[in-house]
Amino acid sequence: MRRARPPADRHGRDRRAEVIAPPPGRERLTGDAPSTAVVGGGIAGLAAATALAERGVRVTLYEREDTLGGRLAGWPVHLTDGSGATMSRGFHAFFRQYYNLRGLLRRTDPSLSGLTPLPDYPLRHRDGLSDSFARVPRTPPWSALGFVALSPTFRPRDLAALDARAALPLLDVRVPEVYERFDHVSAEDFLRRINFPEAAHHLAFEVFSRSFFADPSHLSAAELLLMFHIYFLGSSEGLLFDVPREPFPQALWEPLAGYLRRLGAEVRTGSAVDRVRPAPDGTLTVEHDGAADRHQAVVLALDTTGLRHVVGASEELGDAAWRADVAALRTAPPFLVTRLWLDRPVRADRPGFLGTSGYDGLDNISVLDRWEGEAARRSARTGGSVVELHAYAVPEDAEPKRVQQHIVDRLHEVYPETADARIVDARHEWRADCPVFDVGGHHRRPAVRTPHPRVVLAGDLVRTGLPVALMERAATSGFLAANALLADWGIRGQTLWTVPRSGRSRTLAALARRAGRY
Repeated sequence: MRRARPPADRHGRDRRAEVIAPPPGRERLTGDAPSTAVVGGGIAGLAAATALAERGVRVTLYEREDTLGGRLAGWPVHLTDGSGATMSRGFHAFFRQYYNLRGLLRRTDPSLSGLTPLPDYPLRHRDGLSDSFARVPRTPPWSALGFVALSPTFRPRDLAALDARAALPLLDVRVPEVYERFDHVSAEDFLRRINFPEAAHHLAFEVFSRSFFADPSHLSAAELLLMFHIYFLGSSEGLLFDVPREPFPQALWEPLAGYLRRLGAEVRTGSAVDRVRPAPDGTLTVEHDGAADRHQAVVLALDTTGLRHVVGASEELGDAAWRADVAALRTAPPFLVTRLWLDRPVRADRPGFLGTSGYDGLDNISVLDRWEGEAARRSARTGGSVVELHAYAVPEDAEPKRVQQHIVDRLHEVYPETADARIVDARHEWRADCPVFDVGGHHRRPAVRTPHPRVVLAGDLVRTGLPVALMERAATSGFLAANALLADWGIRGQTLWTVPRSGRSRTLAALARRAGRY
């Protein structure tokens, strides 16, 4: 990947953001364009399909579910009071430094008017401690220093006890070297090694690490350091995020599906791919729903379980080592999204989103009518509210109904006014399909390229070599997958953006290097 000179139009991005230029080539395919299957209609698949279709590739997008969006999908539900609503798999924050994801959304919403900012995302621990990001400076390193100065979890004696030398890697995170140095250590062990304050550990880093759907004792320290870089020291936009003004299908995916169709792409929802078979003539047969289609290339943009299934069933695809790495991929523990439609409002001063810690499994609370149009209209009509609860990394042997009731009880503890509310309706969405970034697993995570020259991978489980995570990793990998195919056909692909691939402060980076941490 080549680093390019920043273009004049930066869409207000951080001045230190890096531009990753694709290989040079023609602007668009002409003549008989190759046919490409994109398997998976989540963020990664939609990004790949968009980049390919825009350059004249004949794209067929296969999505197993009836709706697009993957882990950001939504679907209609009918509530017991006779009204309709849109259910989804839960709250997602669209951070400002998610450049490539936001670039994908600009295809149908150039000004991103469909997103709205949340002024703060406070964190609250059961013992009474709380943190806020509203007054934290935006420019690194003052963002990290400001958070420490303003947080009640960092007391003077805690800072004095911190092992500054051991903590220096936080100041100069480099990709991919961070994985070489710290992937074998758990996030919890790293924080313990540097004597990170216990209160800050639980309130701040535990909340963030569990957003990776993993307990800190199992999460790779490399991912923790990368997260610190992305959100605190790598970008002045790392503490700012937006949320869609309407449910995901209406705000994001239905417009993007229309855009793809106008480009000539075929979008097939409710179509599950079972197997990909290489043919002697170099083409690939995609088997789905009892039928078979022939394509010149395939993008596998699947979740962990889906990728393992398709590769496992495609005996001729790839070599033994690659197939073994795919087979070894694991999913994170189950997680629960509970949405409650209540008959009365949540107190007016409650934030739209609250991260929680110490509440025995309740990880965050969203009050949807604070920012989502559909929920706000219902609230105005009925006088009620719509509240969403998340529980990540639920133990495998937990009894679902007990967990569901438990986190509702914890909601009543955090927001006592909800205890007297009548639950008009409730939906409990259990899933266990997120990738897990566990200790020592990075080297076995597949890259975009595979042993087959016309099969590429995309998704947040894929190694990209860039400092990206979560939704932005999915979007970036999708564009990289498209770029890999386009480069082989002599076509210039999508220009990408990223936060700096190393610490942005030369002084802090030099200090870290002198200490011998890299």
